[in-house]
Amino acid sequence: MDKSRLLEVFTPSAFDVVKVLLTAVVIFLVTKVQLLSDRLSALLIALPLTSIVAMLWMYHDRAVTDVGLRTEKIGAHAYYTFWFVLPTLPMFLGIPWLLGKGWKFYPALGVNLAVTVGLFWGLVLVLRRLTSIELMP
Repeated sequence: MDKSRLLEVFTPSAFDVVKVLLTAVVIFLVTKVQLLSDRLSALLIALPLTSIVAMLWMYHDRAVTDVGLRTEKIGAHAYYTFWFVLPTLPMFLGIPWLLGKGWKFYPALGVNLAVTVGLFWGLVLVLRRLTSIELMP
C-alpha cells in the first residue's frame, strides 16, 4: 500500500470523530454497568458489541461507495471474526482459574495472552492444513 493511500485512510474525518466518541461511550457504559452487575456487564460484552458497532460504522462509511461491496466486506469481517474469536475463548476460563489460584492479575493476563497467541497460530495452521480457510496470508 502506498503512502498516499495510508494517509487517506488514516486521516480522521468528522465522522471518524463521532465513531470514536460513540464507541468510547459503549465501552464506558459497559464498565459502569460492571459496577452494578458482573453478569450484566459480561452479557453486554459477550454480545459482541465491538463487532456490531464496527459493522455499523463499516456500513455507514462512505469511503466504500458501492453498497454491495460494503456488505460483502462486512460479511467477510463477520466470517473471520468467528474464527478469530475461537482461540480467545479459553482465556475467559484461564484468567479466573489463575486468579483463583492466587496469581496476580498481570501475570495471569500475560500467561493467558501467550496461550491465546499460541492457540491462534495453532488454529491458523490447522485450518490451513485441513480446510481452504486462510486466516493469515
